Amino acid sequence: MQTISRRLARENLCSRSQIYSLNSLYPISDRYYGGYDRRYASTLSTKGIGHLVRKGTGGRSSVSGIVAAVFGATGFLGRYLVQQLAKTGSQVLVPFRGSEDSPRHLKLMGDLGQIVPMKYNPRDENSIKAVMAKANVVINLIGREYETRNYGFEQVNHHMAEQLAKISKEHGGIMRFIQLSCLGASKSSPSRMLQAKAAAEESILRELPEATILRPAVMLGTEDRLLNPWAQFAKKYNFLPMIGGGSTKIQPVYVADVASAVVTALQDDGSSMGKLYELGGPDVYTMHQLAELMYEVIREWPHYVNVPFPIAKAISTPRDIFLNKVPFPLPSPSIFNLDLIHANSSDKLVSADALTFNDLGLVPHKVKGYPIEYLIQYRKGGPNYGSTVSERASPESYP
Repeated sequence: MQTISRRLARENLCSRSQIYSLNSLYPISDRYYGGYDRRYASTLSTKGIGHLVRKGTGGRSSVSGIVAAVFGATGFLGRYLVQQLAKTGSQVLVPFRGSEDSPRHLKLMGDLGQIVPMKYNPRDENSIKAVMAKANVVINLIGREYETRNYGFEQVNHHMAEQLAKISKEHGGIMRFIQLSCLGASKSSPSRMLQAKAAAEESILRELPEATILRPAVMLGTEDRLLNPWAQFAKKYNFLPMIGGGSTKIQPVYVADVASAVVTALQDDGSSMGKLYELGGPDVYTMHQLAELMYEVIREWPHYVNVPFPIAKAISTPRDIFLNKVPFPLPSPSIFNLDLIHANSSDKLVSADALTFNDLGLVPHKVKGYPIEYLIQYRKGGPNYGSTVSERASPESYP
């Protein structure tokens, strides 16, 4: 009899534990990730690191003590930064405003519970505060090089950054604030985006003088918005328009190097606080030289059409004129982007007296080689071939 009663008690206990585990996975009263029920609320301190201490050897399953809210994490640079933060054992809060599929690819970059997607509205201050509530680090990657019907240059590149700085100041527990700006940001720039970026830097430093500002040059990588549109256009139309003859000088940088710079600045002894860094690659290219490099990798015969700046601006202007005058959204610009044409009307090089990768103890990759190997996907006939390599000849070894 006693044996039967013990067995029944054990089965009852097991069934209860299963119900509790189901409730923890699917809490009935869980609104906004369980913040309204103490049983499912986070135990992390809302003021800085709190009781959270470093644990482990520093790998992906360690605890670095950093809880970083990365705004703009679903963009180009975001995926590289989230991966590097997760690799050091940091918890990453990923605010997103689109569908729940937007941050899905980021969850694979960290250990279980390490990457936390949080839906928010950039125009709702309370939703921003909810994202920052458990953070001790704020990194702002938000930026866009063209306007839409809903968001203009000032809103995206200036006002959102200023709002994040003000909320971080009110929070009281944000230990580091890092702003990603843009090389060439200046209030005197002909580009409205660069003007807005410069205004954002000024607003952030007024609220948080200890903030770190990073100005990366044109970033190249698998999802970039420079060489990919060029390669697609060249493959489709068999020529590439060279705006202004391709004489503008730039210092392209590998996107993973910029992500490394952010993590390095975040983990230093505070020496980068209140400073501005200009992050450019080791080599200077004209637009024409970069296009030659692109053609070399995709193995197509180079054909260019020189488009003077006035004509390029005339081609790009109609989108800006009709953007808010037609009852439907217009396609996003790629090569003929009026504001980018204004921005590329002058050279974008790192200043001689600026703080750079070297001051962070980093050596950036050369663009030629691994950083642009993704262009192999545009080769005609497969990765070992292309228009400039005959299929009957012995092709060069991959890549």
